[in-house]
Amino acid sequence: MELVKGVRKTETLELEELLTGEMNGKRVKVSGAVHTVRDMGNVAFVILRKRGGILQCVCEKGVLVQIKGRGTAGLKDVKEEAAAEVAGIVTPSEKAPHGIEIRLEEIRILSEPAAPAPLPVSKWKMNTSLEAKLNYRPISLRNVRERAKFRLQEGLVRGFREFLYGEGFTEIHTPKIGAKSAEGGANLFRLEYFHHPAVLQQSPQFYKQMMVGVFERVFETAPVFRAEKHNTKRHLNEYTSLDFEMGYISGFEDLMAMETGYLQYTMKLLEKEYGRERKTLGIELPRTDEIPAVRFDEIKRLVSETYGRKIRSPYDLEPEEEVLISRYAKEKWDADFVFVTHYPSKKRPFYAMDDPEDPTYTLSFDLLFRGMEVTTGGQRIHDYHELLAKMEKRGMTAEGMEQYLSAFKYGMPPHGGLGIGLERLTMKLVGEDNIRETTLFPRDMSRLEP
Repeated sequence: MELVKGVRKTETLELEELLTGEMNGKRVKVSGAVHTVRDMGNVAFVILRKRGGILQCVCEKGVLVQIKGRGTAGLKDVKEEAAAEVAGIVTPSEKAPHGIEIRLEEIRILSEPAAPAPLPVSKWKMNTSLEAKLNYRPISLRNVRERAKFRLQEGLVRGFREFLYGEGFTEIHTPKIGAKSAEGGANLFRLEYFHHPAVLQQSPQFYKQMMVGVFERVFETAPVFRAEKHNTKRHLNEYTSLDFEMGYISGFEDLMAMETGYLQYTMKLLEKEYGRERKTLGIELPRTDEIPAVRFDEIKRLVSETYGRKIRSPYDLEPEEEVLISRYAKEKWDADFVFVTHYPSKKRPFYAMDDPEDPTYTLSFDLLFRGMEVTTGGQRIHDYHELLAKMEKRGMTAEGMEQYLSAFKYGMPPHGGLGIGLERLTMKLVGEDNIRETTLFPRDMSRLEP
């Protein structure tokens, strides 16, 4: 019998441990994927790919190479993408990545690829089509620049969680199969659920609101589904939404302030702990010290007058308008983000609270970032009778929403919330122009694999 007592310390070291400087001049073991091999004749460079970055290893003549199941071999037998464990002396080197290299004494190949990689993942830029990168997604993501995008995406989610925990929010996990959707409309994925009609949820909206009556402040990071027949660079049929809902607000401005706090916290986090990824991608973090907020009707007028673009849709923002609004915000206020408030009621869901001063508008907002909407939020109707009246006005029935409505029937505080599109936020942060570039495994009208 053995007793398991927790995480075991391994013999092999990680890049972060090597970069402390404490291991310089010492013999170490390191494992990783063979990123590339550069044979210069008398000396060769074996570049290992680690989770923290790439590590240069110097291989001189006489270095022992062992391949599992095959015995001793030569350097020429070491293939790219092989899993390896190396041993050698840590040596400072100004020319090496991160300023260190390992003078190899031994290479052990733990496993070998059965075929060469279909994409040049060891190249700084693969220079291949997006379609090819998506078709071979598990391989293309091994590229250092490709995976850096998703490390930064991790930072966006990490910041969301850490900041909201610090603000007293409780993390929840809501179902993605339901009887009725919060948003309604035709863009629903419908399915049969044990002989009952069901849908994939377009958002966790109903559940977030119900849970405000329990925890007051809640958040979730989870997938949402939209059966929209779009084939654009900004739409997905499944994406990750960063959602929060908070009770006892004095107005929707509290929500904008909370999101601004999240962005400030997260940009500091990316600056402090994700410098390697930022340097790899050459990105500049956006300003978040203050974010302008401007009314929907006002900014449409200002953009129309400033850039000579006729207003075509009085009830919504077209993609070109989002670009021009962000341009205006940058030129006028040097702002990377801009809140657009008081959206028309006609384009907001039934639960959006109307502006008491002008019910044609709502107490809601979008957040635009470098030319694209990345957040939708606002204050919700919390009074049971007002909610029923709004539903009746829109010709809606309560069928399938009885549980949701019961939360309001038995009392709910003033509340509101928002949803952030993670992939869009990442896309604009790293400067990509197609949302599929910042989605691990995209789902769109034509793609169900990998």
